[in-house]
Amino acid sequence: MSIHGNIVVLRAPDLCDLDTLHTWSNSREIWSQLVGWHFPYSRRSTEHWIRNRNDNDQSNQVFAIDTAEGELIGTINLVNIDWKNRSAFHGIMIGNPAARGQGYALDAVMTIMRYAFDELGLERLDTSLIDYNERSRSFYTRKCGWAYEGVRRRAIYRNGQYHDLILIGILRAEYQCHADATRYWSPADAN
Repeated sequence: MSIHGNIVVLRAPDLCDLDTLHTWSNSREIWSQLVGWHFPYSRRSTEHWIRNRNDNDQSNQVFAIDTAEGELIGTINLVNIDWKNRSAFHGIMIGNPAARGQGYALDAVMTIMRYAFDELGLERLDTSLIDYNERSRSFYTRKCGWAYEGVRRRAIYRNGQYHDLILIGILRAEYQCHADATRYWSPADAN
């Protein structure tokens, strides 16, 4: 099953993505903008991750982001899905620099929100950003309807300095208001 947006398709990562995912997993430029610890990845470990992913994992899902033409441009996820409290953590990475600023990330986030809220019945999504990643903060809060929820002070250590971790989130009702206000989905897409 694939999840279709207006200009992207979300699908399970596959072995055909190995070389691209391996390149992105070792990109200093990409990882400097993402939260979390990073170690060098071998091609073998990237292949192992792809082969051993559990597409039926009810708590963690990673999707490849393809353009409508089938070009892999990034990944997006719903992880730490909490079915009791109906929440999940979300992240996105546009690995192909040429795909940035083209509307693909917006469509991917709107598509994953539609899937999370309308298909899975979740109530909230959240994510965290490094304080210097202004592009992502602006993207989420201005274009995707997310709200600032707080800060974990000096929580991230990068390049010899501590940085704040910015916490943002969105509720199902906020997503619905944002999608309606921006008319992101046409009435025919509401199903």
